Amino acid sequence: MFIQKEADELIAALTYVKENLAGQVEELAAQIIKAFKNGNKVILMGNGGSAGDAQHIAAEFVGRFKKERKSFPALALNTNTSTITAVGNDYSYDVIFSRQIDGFAQPGDVVIGISTSGNSKNVHLALELAKERGCYTAALLGKDGGTIKDIADLPIIVKWPNTPRVQECHIFIGHSVCDLVDQAF
Repeated sequence: MFIQKEADELIAALTYVKENLAGQVEELAAQIIKAFKNGNKVILMGNGGSAGDAQHIAAEFVGRFKKERKSFPALALNTNTSTITAVGNDYSYDVIFSRQIDGFAQPGDVVIGISTSGNSKNVHLALELAKERGCYTAALLGKDGGTIKDIADLPIIVKWPNTPRVQECHIFIGHSVCDLVDQAF
Protein backbone atom coordinates (compact mmCIF):
# COMPACT_ATOMS: atom_id res chain seq x y z
CA MET A 1 0.00 0.00 0.00
CA PHE A 2 2.89 2.40 0.67
CA ILE A 3 4.13 2.35 -2.93
CA GLN A 4 0.61 2.83 -4.29
CA LYS A 5 0.08 5.83 -1.98
CA GLU A 6 3.40 7.41 -3.01
CA ALA A 7 2.68 6.78 -6.70
CA ASP A 8 -0.78 8.31 -6.37
CA GLU A 9 0.74 11.43 -4.79
CA LEU A 10 3.31 11.71 -7.59
CA ILE A 11 0.56 11.36 -10.19
CA ALA A 12 -1.37 14.14 -8.45
CA ALA A 13 1.71 16.39 -8.36
CA LEU A 14 2.45 15.76 -12.05
CA THR A 15 -1.19 16.49 -12.85
CA TYR A 16 -0.72 19.84 -11.10
CA VAL A 17 2.30 20.51 -13.33
CA LYS A 18 0.39 19.46 -16.46
CA GLU A 19 -2.65 21.61 -15.66
CA ASN A 20 -0.90 24.70 -14.27
CA LEU A 21 2.70 24.98 -15.46
CA ALA A 22 2.84 23.71 -19.06
CA GLY A 23 2.94 27.21 -20.54
CA GLN A 24 5.75 28.29 -18.23
CA VAL A 25 7.78 25.17 -19.05
CA GLU A 26 7.37 25.91 -22.76
CA GLU A 27 8.45 29.52 -22.14
CA LEU A 28 11.62 28.32 -20.41
CA ALA A 29 12.39 26.04 -23.35
CA ALA A 30 11.84 28.95 -25.77
CA GLN A 31 14.27 31.15 -23.82
CA ILE A 32 16.90 28.40 -23.83
CA ILE A 33 16.43 27.78 -27.56
CA LYS A 34 16.89 31.52 -28.17
CA ALA A 35 20.02 31.57 -26.01
CA PHE A 36 21.60 28.57 -27.78
CA LYS A 37 20.77 30.01 -31.22
CA ASN A 38 22.46 33.28 -30.19
CA GLY A 39 25.62 31.56 -28.93
CA ASN A 40 24.76 31.89 -25.24
CA LYS A 41 24.76 29.29 -22.49
CA VAL A 42 22.61 27.90 -19.71
CA ILE A 43 23.86 28.11 -16.12
CA LEU A 44 22.13 26.07 -13.40
CA MET A 45 22.50 25.84 -9.64
CA GLY A 46 20.95 24.34 -6.55
CA ASN A 47 21.69 22.79 -3.17
CA GLY A 48 21.34 19.16 -2.11
CA GLY A 49 18.89 17.28 -4.32
CA SER A 50 18.44 20.43 -6.39
CA ALA A 51 22.20 20.43 -7.01
CA GLY A 52 21.81 16.93 -8.40
CA ASP A 53 18.98 18.14 -10.64
CA ALA A 54 21.05 21.10 -11.88
CA GLN A 55 23.93 18.78 -12.70
CA HIS A 56 21.59 16.28 -14.39
CA ILE A 57 19.95 18.91 -16.63
CA ALA A 58 23.30 20.46 -17.58
CA ALA A 59 24.56 17.00 -18.56
CA GLU A 60 21.52 16.44 -20.81
CA PHE A 61 22.38 19.63 -22.73
CA VAL A 62 26.13 18.97 -23.01
CA GLY A 63 25.75 15.29 -23.87
CA ARG A 64 22.46 14.48 -25.47
CA PHE A 65 18.89 13.92 -24.39
CA LYS A 66 17.03 11.69 -26.84
CA LYS A 67 18.72 12.29 -30.17
CA GLU A 68 22.17 12.88 -31.59
CA ARG A 69 22.94 16.57 -31.95
CA LYS A 70 25.72 19.02 -31.26
CA SER A 71 26.64 19.74 -27.67
CA PHE A 72 24.95 22.74 -26.07
CA PRO A 73 26.84 24.97 -23.60
CA ALA A 74 25.48 24.37 -20.12
CA LEU A 75 27.06 24.16 -16.70
CA ALA A 76 26.01 23.51 -13.12
CA LEU A 77 27.71 25.83 -10.64
CA ASN A 78 27.48 23.30 -7.81
CA THR A 79 29.86 20.76 -9.38
CA ASN A 80 33.27 22.37 -8.75
CA THR A 81 34.04 21.49 -5.14
CA SER A 82 37.30 23.45 -5.11
CA THR A 83 35.50 26.65 -6.11
CA ILE A 84 32.62 26.04 -3.71
CA THR A 85 34.85 25.33 -0.73
CA ALA A 86 37.28 28.16 -1.50
CA VAL A 87 34.52 30.75 -1.90
CA GLY A 88 32.61 29.35 1.08
CA ASN A 89 35.73 29.50 3.24
CA ASP A 90 37.11 32.84 2.03
CA TYR A 91 33.79 34.68 1.73
CA SER A 92 30.56 32.91 2.71
CA TYR A 93 28.44 29.97 1.62
CA ASP A 94 25.81 32.56 0.67
CA VAL A 95 27.95 33.72 -2.28
CA ILE A 96 29.20 30.40 -3.68
CA PHE A 97 27.00 30.83 -6.75
CA SER A 98 27.04 34.62 -7.18
CA ARG A 99 30.86 34.66 -7.29
CA GLN A 100 30.66 32.17 -10.16
CA ILE A 101 27.93 34.18 -11.88
CA ASP A 102 30.32 37.13 -11.63
CA GLY A 103 32.94 35.11 -13.48
CA PHE A 104 30.85 33.21 -16.04
CA ALA A 105 27.54 34.94 -16.82
CA GLN A 106 27.15 37.03 -19.96
CA PRO A 107 24.18 39.04 -21.22
CA GLY A 108 21.78 36.70 -23.02
CA ASP A 109 22.63 33.62 -20.94
CA VAL A 110 19.80 31.75 -19.22
CA VAL A 111 20.43 31.26 -15.50
CA ILE A 112 18.26 28.73 -13.69
CA GLY A 113 18.10 28.41 -9.92
CA ILE A 114 16.52 25.33 -8.37
CA SER A 115 15.19 25.48 -4.80
CA THR A 116 12.45 23.32 -3.32
CA SER A 117 11.86 25.89 -0.56
CA GLY A 118 12.31 28.94 -2.76
CA ASN A 119 14.41 30.48 0.01
CA SER A 120 17.99 29.38 -0.72
CA LYS A 121 19.98 32.54 -0.10
CA ASN A 122 22.88 31.54 -2.35
CA VAL A 123 20.51 30.86 -5.26
CA HIS A 124 18.63 34.11 -4.58
CA LEU A 125 21.81 36.23 -4.61
CA ALA A 126 23.08 34.55 -7.79
CA LEU A 127 19.82 35.15 -9.64
CA GLU A 128 19.82 38.80 -8.58
CA LEU A 129 23.33 39.28 -9.96
CA ALA A 130 22.52 37.34 -13.14
CA LYS A 131 19.56 39.62 -13.75
CA GLU A 132 21.77 42.70 -13.25
CA ARG A 133 24.16 41.20 -15.83
CA GLY A 134 21.43 41.00 -18.47
CA CYS A 135 20.74 37.27 -18.18
CA TYR A 136 17.29 35.74 -18.39
CA THR A 137 16.56 34.22 -14.99
CA ALA A 138 14.30 31.28 -14.26
CA ALA A 139 13.67 29.30 -11.09
CA LEU A 140 12.28 25.86 -10.42
CA LEU A 141 10.68 26.23 -7.01
CA GLY A 142 8.47 24.40 -4.56
CA LYS A 143 6.05 25.16 -1.75
CA ASP A 144 4.89 28.81 -2.18
CA GLY A 145 7.95 29.87 -4.21
CA GLY A 146 9.64 31.58 -1.27
CA THR A 147 11.60 34.78 -1.80
CA ILE A 148 13.06 33.64 -5.13
CA LYS A 149 9.68 33.84 -6.88
CA ASP A 150 9.85 37.63 -6.60
CA ILE A 151 13.20 38.03 -8.36
CA ALA A 152 13.22 35.44 -11.17
CA ASP A 153 11.98 36.48 -14.61
CA LEU A 154 10.21 33.12 -14.79
CA PRO A 155 9.37 31.44 -11.48
CA ILE A 156 8.01 27.92 -12.08
CA ILE A 157 6.47 26.92 -8.77
CA VAL A 158 5.42 23.37 -8.03
CA LYS A 159 2.97 24.25 -5.24
CA TRP A 160 3.26 21.00 -3.35
CA PRO A 161 4.05 20.49 0.34
CA ASN A 162 6.14 17.31 -0.03
CA THR A 163 9.76 17.95 -1.05
CA PRO A 164 10.36 14.59 -2.78
CA ARG A 165 7.33 15.17 -5.04
CA VAL A 166 8.57 18.69 -5.84
CA GLN A 167 11.99 17.28 -6.80
CA GLU A 168 10.40 14.59 -8.97
CA CYS A 169 8.37 17.27 -10.74
CA HIS A 170 11.46 19.44 -11.19
CA ILE A 171 13.29 16.65 -13.02
CA PHE A 172 10.18 16.00 -15.13
CA ILE A 173 10.15 19.72 -16.02
CA GLY A 174 13.88 19.61 -16.79
CA HIS A 175 13.43 16.60 -19.06
CA SER A 176 10.49 18.27 -20.81
CA VAL A 177 12.58 21.37 -21.46
CA CYS A 178 15.44 19.24 -22.81
CA ASP A 179 13.02 17.44 -25.14
CA LEU A 180 11.57 20.73 -26.45
CA VAL A 181 15.08 22.09 -27.04
CA ASP A 182 16.10 18.91 -28.88
CA GLN A 183 13.03 19.23 -31.13
CA ALA A 184 14.03 22.79 -32.07
CA PHE A 185 17.42 21.76 -33.44
